[in-house]
Amino acid sequence: MDGHNYQYSREFYDRYAQGQDKSVVNKMQQKYWKTKQTLIKVTGKKEDEHVVASDSDLDAKLELFHSIQRTGMELLKVIEQYQKRICFLSQEENELGKFLRAQGSQDKSRAGKIMQATGKALCFSSQQRLALRAPLSRLHQEVETFRYRAISDSWLTVNRMEQARTEYRGVLLWMKDVSQELDPDLYKQMEKFRKVQAQVRHTKSTFDRLKTDVCEKVDLLRASRCNLLSHVLASYQTTLLHFWEKTSHTMAAIHESFKGYQPYEFTTIKSLQDPFNKPSHQSKKKSRKIMKMLSKNRTTVN
Repeated sequence: MDGHNYQYSREFYDRYAQGQDKSVVNKMQQKYWKTKQTLIKVTGKKEDEHVVASDSDLDAKLELFHSIQRTGMELLKVIEQYQKRICFLSQEENELGKFLRAQGSQDKSRAGKIMQATGKALCFSSQQRLALRAPLSRLHQEVETFRYRAISDSWLTVNRMEQARTEYRGVLLWMKDVSQELDPDLYKQMEKFRKVQAQVRHTKSTFDRLKTDVCEKVDLLRASRCNLLSHVLASYQTTLLHFWEKTSHTMAAIHESFKGYQPYEFTTIKSLQDPFNKPSHQSKKKSRKIMKMLSKNRTTVN
């Protein structure tokens, strides 16, 4: 009975203390300790190790959330760059195919036929490559929607939780300051300590509720992203496999059709010589003849 009466009296006192907390002086004290806790967090000063350790699981969830937030932005940038590279590669491949077809039409030999067939295959490959843009566009849209809805909603909850944690730790600093000057024999000091203690319980309940919300939302966010990527990337994987099957089949058919043709032998020039720096063999012979004629003329004159 005594324990039950004590619990009832404590809850009654907490409601009474919360009603008294609406005074201007009390609000100023709460803002002061909250601002002090904010400065401690911003400046990176060391906090109570026991208080920090109690939030280790929450900090791990926050690190995971920031990783999801950061990699989501990076994934969007990579998809955009990948789409640009596909368009550029397809355009260059198509230009090479047109060039080979044009040159092959002018050459009536077997090499012309090979160039025409290869050019057609390259043009076909460039058209098929553009089919990869459809699943990539869908992936970009899904990731962007996930970022603007799911991640933004979780980010708002994280901000509310951080504000509640700052307020809770600030009230803890306040209670620590009051307890250092506490004299149990003085009624006013005990009354002030009880009010601060009731405020600590109130802020802690708010912080614990938001802490649970953050942990649940981060877990849900991680599972949702895995499901999103596995579902959307399956379509991209199927399209990519079809692209490689079609292009490899076309290239293999060209290779089979031109089997047995006599390959061409090419000679590669490894170095170039400047004719002005090093004279040719014929120019050397001419210069020798001229020198001999000049020497004969000199002997006859003498």
